Amino acid sequence: MPRQPETERLLALSARDRVFWDRPGCVLAGMDEVGRGPLAGTVVVCCAVMPPEPLVPYVNDSKKLSEKRRESVFAALAAHASAWSLSWVEPEVIDEINILEATRRGFERAFAAIGLPVTDVLIDAMTGLDLPARQHPLVHGDALSYSIAAASILAKVSRDRYMIEQDALYPAYGFRRNKGYGTAEHIAALRAYGPCPLHRRSFIRKFL
Repeated sequence: MPRQPETERLLALSARDRVFWDRPGCVLAGMDEVGRGPLAGTVVVCCAVMPPEPLVPYVNDSKKLSEKRRESVFAALAAHASAWSLSWVEPEVIDEINILEATRRGFERAFAAIGLPVTDVLIDAMTGLDLPARQHPLVHGDALSYSIAAASILAKVSRDRYMIEQDALYPAYGFRRNKGYGTAEHIAALRAYGPCPLHRRSFIRKFL
């Protein structure tokens, strides 16, 4: 069982969500993305419908958790979620339509795949999506909403696992360590070996 301060933190994090959970007929989802900034790899968007009870301990903005903690919380969220879905937007799509539009497409596809009659969506920052539900964008939503934080963890761990798998195919770039982000090691490898199929051409021009 979590310590009392953790229980109190979870109750505070879920306060916005509970407003919707307490409304008759409301089905709430949280949505978040990961991978907008890297030089390589997909953008991953998660749509998650979490029940009001039990609150999974240690759910938080995925960036605030260690890799080990994210993995354990991911397992608990996957087991407790009413439903969750992922959308993967490939590098060539990002290059074709730009990162903002690619991310928007990811949000809309993740929502379409959720399989529940969602009425309200708490969304991390993104606005104006084409969704058949009421949208409630929150800046820094993964630190303000339990459902968005849950989606951020599910997306982050899923993408990290994928990038670790890709490291076996393209070991020169250090994807296991950098997950596609523009670290000094990654940029040096990019200059030495050129891009691989995972690289976003629109992101790497200035490094070549």
